[in-house]
Amino acid sequence: MNKISTYFRESYKELLEKTTWPTWPQLQQSTVIVLVATVLITLIVWVMDLVSSSILHFVYSLFGQ
Repeated sequence: MNKISTYFRESYKELLEKTTWPTWPQLQQSTVIVLVATVLITLIVWVMDLVSSSILHFVYSLFGQ
C-alpha cells in the first residue's frame, strides 16, 4: 500500500513541478495545425473514395447488363 501512495504522491509532484504546459498562443497554433491536417486528410480520403467508387462503377458496368 505504501508503494501506491508513493506513486501517486510522486506523480502529483511531477505534474505540478516538472511538467511544462504550452502557452495560450502555442496551444492555439497547435490546434490550428491539427484542424488543418484533419481537413486535408479528410479531403484526401474523400477523393480516394470518389475515385475508387467511380472505378468500381465502371468495372461493374463492363460486366453488368
